[in-house]
Amino acid sequence: MWTKLVPVTALIASVSLTGGTAHAEPTTPVGGEALGSRGLVAPTGVKKPPKSKATSYVIADADTGQVLAAKDAHGRFLPASTLKTLTAVTLIPKLDRNRKVRPSQNACNQEGTAVGLSPKATYKIDDLFKALMMSSGNDAAMALAEANGSLAKTMTDMNAEAKRLQANDTVAKTPSGLDKPGQSSSAYDLALIARAGLANPEFKRYISTKVANFPAPKGHYEISNHNKLLWRYEGMVGVKNGWTSKAQASFVGAATRGGHTIVVSIMRHEGGFWDEVASLMDWGFSVRGKAAPVGQLVDPIPAAALAAPKPSAAPGGASVTPAAQPPLLDSAASKQTDSTKMVGSLVIGGGLLFGLVWLGFGIRRRRGRSDL
Repeated sequence: MWTKLVPVTALIASVSLTGGTAHAEPTTPVGGEALGSRGLVAPTGVKKPPKSKATSYVIADADTGQVLAAKDAHGRFLPASTLKTLTAVTLIPKLDRNRKVRPSQNACNQEGTAVGLSPKATYKIDDLFKALMMSSGNDAAMALAEANGSLAKTMTDMNAEAKRLQANDTVAKTPSGLDKPGQSSSAYDLALIARAGLANPEFKRYISTKVANFPAPKGHYEISNHNKLLWRYEGMVGVKNGWTSKAQASFVGAATRGGHTIVVSIMRHEGGFWDEVASLMDWGFSVRGKAAPVGQLVDPIPAAALAAPKPSAAPGGASVTPAAQPPLLDSAASKQTDSTKMVGSLVIGGGLLFGLVWLGFGIRRRRGRSDL
């Protein structure tokens, strides 16, 4: 009996060694199948996008939501201060911009980039949003979170907003984007969040303001927008840049020309990306309406759908849509490198050969015994 099981065991072992996990997972990414690629995805019939040192990027038409080109669109990376776009999108509708607040000492002591809040001064919510989106103030981010009730409540609200927007690669752990384990976003999500922000006039006002007076305990001082393309690129609306040593440089921006708006988001760039982003935007304007999109920036989930109760799972376990699952071996093979494929082939071949030889040996032994 056990001699018959050896070939099967060998085959199972070979598949396990080459495939890794033995379960299939849904592979259709938000926005379309092509956006699941780790490499460049670009339309045919037009020139390719300019080269970029960014590990991941998305170029999209903000008006239609069409993704014009992408590279590792759903790759999850540390977002740095580009996460402040989600902070703003979440909190602008919740907070009265004319309300005055006094920041805590904790807010004023936040590490990294700061606008210079003082616990001795009071600030309008409007001023804090300017500090957040223009000067990338981590102190302003915390002060806004506190004004929303608490840091914990704000993180819950931000993650709920990400889910509503279908920014499923995004996990917010801080309101500022300061690195924290488990925090992530993607170039696709940054474009999605920015598009949602552009629909809000207050958001657009904050991201497009170049310079503003900011209150101080005595008088005021001038702050300026960190987005250099506001001065360099024709039609630049703005949005947000970010950087930490772990995240490297990230950016999401939007520009409008001829009544059309292009959004570009990049992640994990070594730095000095301004000219590259300008070139990617130029390409977006040149091909929009002329080439088939490679994906779509999806619309937010309707409020009614979010409020509706979730259907109970069918008896015996959760159902899975067959189309969302690749065959087991295809799923495994998609994760292989050239070296692991070669090793896997040798293991499979060796396992099958060993199984066949052992089966033949078992048959000969059985025949030998029947002759006695």
